[in-house]
Amino acid sequence: MSQKADIGLIGLAVMGENLVLNMESRGFTVAVFNRTVEKVTHFVEGRARGKNIIGTHSIEELVSSLKTPRKIMLMVKAGKPVDEFIEHLIPHLEKGDIIIDGGNSHYPDTIRRTKYLESKGLQYIGTGVSGGEEGALKGPSIMPGGSPDAWPHVKPIFQSIAAKVEDGTPCCDWVGSDGAGHFVKMVHNGIEYGDMQLITEAYQIMKELLGMGAEEMHEVFKKWNTGDLNSYLIEISRDILAFKDTDGKPLVDKILDTAGQKGTGKWTSETSLDLGIPLTLISEAVYGRCLSAMKEERVEAAKVLQGPKPSFKGDKQAFLNDLEKALYASKIVSYAQGFTLLRAAAAEYKWNLNYGGIALLWRGGCIIRSIFLGKIKEAFDSSPSLSNLLLDPFFKGKIEQSQDGWRRVVSTAVMNGIWVPAFSTALNYFDGYRNSRLPANLLQAQRDYFGAHQYERVDKPRGEFFHTNWTGRGGETASSTYLV
Repeated sequence: MSQKADIGLIGLAVMGENLVLNMESRGFTVAVFNRTVEKVTHFVEGRARGKNIIGTHSIEELVSSLKTPRKIMLMVKAGKPVDEFIEHLIPHLEKGDIIIDGGNSHYPDTIRRTKYLESKGLQYIGTGVSGGEEGALKGPSIMPGGSPDAWPHVKPIFQSIAAKVEDGTPCCDWVGSDGAGHFVKMVHNGIEYGDMQLITEAYQIMKELLGMGAEEMHEVFKKWNTGDLNSYLIEISRDILAFKDTDGKPLVDKILDTAGQKGTGKWTSETSLDLGIPLTLISEAVYGRCLSAMKEERVEAAKVLQGPKPSFKGDKQAFLNDLEKALYASKIVSYAQGFTLLRAAAAEYKWNLNYGGIALLWRGGCIIRSIFLGKIKEAFDSSPSLSNLLLDPFFKGKIEQSQDGWRRVVSTAVMNGIWVPAFSTALNYFDGYRNSRLPANLLQAQRDYFGAHQYERVDKPRGEFFHTNWTGRGGETASSTYLV
């Protein structure tokens, strides 16, 4: 074969195909392979006809078609299929060759695979790719991590195909070692869960409390997308609400209210528990999808469980203004929690994460892209050691401006029986975080009472632990101290 490809890609589902076409459109020659080899022929003779794309029908043919060091990107289902393809590839690769996993792999798997392949003289990159099929074709957000020495070899390709912000900066840069890239993508997806849940709660309030129809809500989202809430998810919500079914009625009203999920939101919540970070909003978004899936049970419950009948008698436009503020303030909390989780993971796994840089990666191409992220980048550029976005002057000011409306929305929704788990948990987190004295002193006394788990005292230095014989019958022996 006279022509050698710049990169190979395995997995010709919609994301894989679109990434290949994106790479080719930027001047790179791409070799492709798929386990079902008929897909290769179909692609090469169809969408890829006449382009610098080489169809291969075996692993050996794919590897032999690549320039060295070979770069092979896997766009296959996370889990076992990734490990299987790695094992198929290893015998055909040479020292310094690079395997790239572009799927939604769990970051511990990427940590393991990086170590494994480096032990064999190979290099590994686990990269998050966000933006859906349109992003893959026109410019996604790309979050690579893994073997640092591999980055210079893939950087020209990845940064060429990535989305660009206004000044031309690509939404792609090196995130960190081993599993850092997939961790950042996982948190991105968790924040995506939170954003979507918040938007749907705003929709539910407008529909159930204010009695608004899809067309009227479309106009509200259209307005919101011109201000602080300007984002991809607000934009598509605007368009969804305007979309009509074949009978001329809103399609959204005919869609069954059961939401699916693929696991990345759950992983984010699980990781927050492991690292001791209160990721309450994203976790509520995950549980919200779980509750939505209990459709038949909810239908039966609705027949016997009664609550208040929604009734609104106030100023509708004023309340919509409050709702906009509540959505923005809750969004701040969601991102504050997400970036706190990133900081905790960086400490745990010794990753040198650039938080402003991560916000830039998400500024274009990805599902959570918004003007909001530009402000997050500015916050971390101004204060790289910022512990929580709520403490940044800009976001602190926005919370102060939004707080009264936020509280009115949550209290009104609760009094009218409207389900708002994300709005309310965001407000609860804010109230807890700003409270210098929480009731955990009583909780710790309870733990010491029944389990001798000890406690610290406000009138003694941190790190000194005490146990009280609360009943006079417990003795002086204490259990282990508690983790904070």
